[in-house]
Amino acid sequence: MIKAVIFDMDGLLIDSEPLWRRAQTAAYKTVGFELQPEQMNETMGRRVNEVVEYWYSKHPWKGPSEKDIEALIVDKLITSVKQEGKMRPGVEHALKVCVEVKLPLALASSSSNEIIDTVLDALKIRSYFSYVYSAEHEKFGKPHPGVFITTAAMLGVSPHDIVVLEDAPSGVLAAKAAKMHCIAVPEPELRQHPFIRTADIVIDSLEEFDETMLKRFDD
Repeated sequence: MIKAVIFDMDGLLIDSEPLWRRAQTAAYKTVGFELQPEQMNETMGRRVNEVVEYWYSKHPWKGPSEKDIEALIVDKLITSVKQEGKMRPGVEHALKVCVEVKLPLALASSSSNEIIDTVLDALKIRSYFSYVYSAEHEKFGKPHPGVFITTAAMLGVSPHDIVVLEDAPSGVLAAKAAKMHCIAVPEPELRQHPFIRTADIVIDSLEEFDETMLKRFDD
């Protein structure tokens, strides 16, 4: 029986992927690395430190450290979120569906607490969540299940009784590795990704989310 719902944040609650892409592109340009749009999906849903480490291993640069580039990306992203952050379609609808059936909600994100706080304040949805947790406190980020397992412990609910809503392949894999149910809301180009296909349900928008989807996991 479903007893709680965990929401991812980037790309699910806020249309932040374009902002992440722009922040990364600008930051890497300062060290002479031209990150191509099609390369972005390789690290989608991961912690920013892991993303920077990944690209440094493939295209090492001189000068600014990985930490410097990481800080630059975060700074540019936060500025963009404050100026132009937009809620994804169906977010308030999905949150209200969960509230109406009296399920506690948590947010578990790969982003840092600083970014999470900026997004929650920009979208004005903090009050919906009983717990907010960042994977920056875990040894490993998604697709490792740690962020979801810790969040389940905060909720006091068994992973088997939790539904995770995710948009990124690494997040879906993390949810399933945590032995949780998962509803994926991917971008169209990622719908056939093998990790996305491991989700229990795949929908095009949170506008499609409803109570019947939750009840399917009660069987």
